[in-house]
Amino acid sequence: MASNREVVITGMGVVTPLGHDVDTYFANLLAGKSGVGAIERFDASGYATTFAGEVRGFDPTLHFEPKEAQRTSRYIQYLMHASLDAVKQAGLDQAPPKDLNRAGVILGSGMGGMEVFTENAVSLVNKGHKRVSPFFVPMSITNMGSGMVSIRLGWRGPNWAVTSACTTANHAIATAADQIRLGRADVMLAGGAEESVCPVSLAGFSNMKALSRRNDAPQEASRPFDKNRDGFVLGEGGGALVLESREHAEARGAKILAVLRGYGMSNDAYHMSAPLETGEAVAQAMRNALADAGMRPEDIGVVNPHATSTPLGDAAECKALGLVFGAHLPNLKVTATKSMVGHLLGGTSATEAVALIMCLNSGKLHPTINVRDQDPDCPVDCVPNIAQATEARFGISNSFGFGGHNSCVVFEKGE
Repeated sequence: MASNREVVITGMGVVTPLGHDVDTYFANLLAGKSGVGAIERFDASGYATTFAGEVRGFDPTLHFEPKEAQRTSRYIQYLMHASLDAVKQAGLDQAPPKDLNRAGVILGSGMGGMEVFTENAVSLVNKGHKRVSPFFVPMSITNMGSGMVSIRLGWRGPNWAVTSACTTANHAIATAADQIRLGRADVMLAGGAEESVCPVSLAGFSNMKALSRRNDAPQEASRPFDKNRDGFVLGEGGGALVLESREHAEARGAKILAVLRGYGMSNDAYHMSAPLETGEAVAQAMRNALADAGMRPEDIGVVNPHATSTPLGDAAECKALGLVFGAHLPNLKVTATKSMVGHLLGGTSATEAVALIMCLNSGKLHPTINVRDQDPDCPVDCVPNIAQATEARFGISNSFGFGGHNSCVVFEKGE
């Protein structure tokens, strides 16, 4: 560790295709429900893929006045909702940090306000420059979620956004923890969100043939580790976690939901979108995380994998798990959240960190659904189709992103 300041988690919030609060989200995960379905937000009938893990029934006016909501990107709305829920669970809504200069926010997004960006680009081309919204820039840039949450809370400490594709939220968690470890902050909000179910994102991912095309059975399309997986399922939403130094949390009597034991990163240095098939760089990220945590591979009981349901990605991650855990691999439980919500891109590792913490604290592992014929190249205990009990104390959460970014975060169950 960079210092002796231990980092703990005291609050969590989510917006997902399976619910807009942590308890609903986790209950649906345990039940093995799928949040994937035909896209309702726009007409996707002409696309090669017509389904996604869409956020439905979300009411932005819970936290924004109606006019303000119209001037705010969906990814910012998701971040605000998740952040305020996390702050409320941590008890910081009624008793804010005493020193707001030592309370910070690091919330990211892989693509930011993609829907707003697209709409204004179309307006520019079809109607001219005067029809571009004056709110276009603040609505679309990836740092505005972090900025607006700080404005709402009045937290004046370290604040910026992380943008590293699907690794965004794990990187946000790690860099927020660094601020606490280095003594620059006592409390940090960290996470990420994406408004990725929109025409341009669907077209881009579909045209690069990254998405599943199982249009006849969308709820069965996300099938990590299954021999018949054919691509990932686009999802959206996000999450936020409140991180604190242990002494700060204990001084105010906060309930400790989890301990952030360590984290590690690496890069494939290989290809803009394809994984390094040997899994070596991913293995290095996990080794770095375990070293940072001062732990051995055999200490880990649960893995929330990246597991996007792509043919190359799942196999490469399983190779990496084998490289790191060796003879301990059969003892690991590898539970793939994306099988039920799809891939939330910049928000995915925040919502998966929440899922892992809930698994550890409840003693219940959510399943990896849609595993019908497990791929022999993915020889892991993936908790297929039905939830299981666990006594695990420690778990890791992996996330990898385009550009070769790899990340791993190690959590210990709460107290």
